[in-house]
Amino acid sequence: MRQYINWKTYLIVIAMAIVSASLYYTSILAGKLAGEEKKKVQQVVEGIKALNSPNAGGQDVSFISSFIEENTTIPLIITDEQGRINSFRNIDTSRTRDVQLLLQEKIKEYRNKHTPIVSDFGIGRNYVYYGDSYLLTQLRYFPYFQLAIICLFLLVVLIALSSAHRSIQNQVWVGLSKETAHQLGTPLSSIQAWMELLKEHDVNAEAVEEMQKDLDRLKLVADRFSKVGSAPQLEEEDLVIRLQSMVDYMQKRSPKKVAISMHTNEQEIPVYISGPLFDWVIENLIRNALDAMAGKGNIDIKVTNSPQQVVIDVCDNGKGIARHQVKKIFNPGFTTKKRGWGLGLSLSKRIIEKYHHGSLFVKSSEVGKGTTFRIILRR
Repeated sequence: MRQYINWKTYLIVIAMAIVSASLYYTSILAGKLAGEEKKKVQQVVEGIKALNSPNAGGQDVSFISSFIEENTTIPLIITDEQGRINSFRNIDTSRTRDVQLLLQEKIKEYRNKHTPIVSDFGIGRNYVYYGDSYLLTQLRYFPYFQLAIICLFLLVVLIALSSAHRSIQNQVWVGLSKETAHQLGTPLSSIQAWMELLKEHDVNAEAVEEMQKDLDRLKLVADRFSKVGSAPQLEEEDLVIRLQSMVDYMQKRSPKKVAISMHTNEQEIPVYISGPLFDWVIENLIRNALDAMAGKGNIDIKVTNSPQQVVIDVCDNGKGIARHQVKKIFNPGFTTKKRGWGLGLSLSKRIIEKYHHGSLFVKSSEVGKGTTFRIILRR
């Protein structure tokens, strides 16, 4: 379970504990207040009954009347046996033209909340319907209001922390990339000089040609790293040619039992991309696919073109990715390999989403059967 638990989980659990405790305590308070209001209503009913009794003259009528008048919070409706409304208190009727309809609706509402009190006021059986006071209503809904505030607070905190975390990641990526490009510059210049010496001494021409290709690739890698952190210039290029050149390059540097192929029904697909950075993404995805296979298998790059977007699926039949790891593979530093920094996929996602305004995600993956990464480039 540790893989599913992080600081966000603890923050949410603490917030839920606070809300649960508040709900429980508020429920107790609301229950006590409701009990007190029921007693108050019963006392009012007894007071009305006393005023309407034949012996009312022998009682302190002014005290009973003042006690009844002091009820300014609990809404009451008194009806007879036929359901005719005799009187009501603490119900605002100023905003309606049909008072009787409003009172009938209130009776239905109060009946659902409380059992009506039955009493005899000397003129037959009467029914007293009562609702909750404004204070009790506020108390009942306060925990939900509190829950909404805490959820909003949590959302703001999580967004702020995530933004700060992404900002730190961006600074690390840019700094690391610039430093890598700088460090690669000196040995690349030296290797280029040695290559020129080899060409002058008529060393195996085919070997020198392949070495030159790898040297050019290293220069391209250094150029890619130098571009991270600054907005690249997007240019219109043929995606089919670009992908096919990457397939040819990677095929020569892959195990003999691994077949890399591209599938598309289009002869030409013009798109606006940064060639060196886009190649980096494709190379990363192919290398990940190669790492996922035990030296044999197939890597298929499928391209689907439409007026709205271009979809590129990089599919392999390697070991696949566990479901709980799928959401983490684009996080900087996360890797399933024994070696590596875990930056390839995170940088690839950044290149596609920030610089090309597209999207890169895992379309599907099944352990033991393979993985499909999908790139969407929007027009």
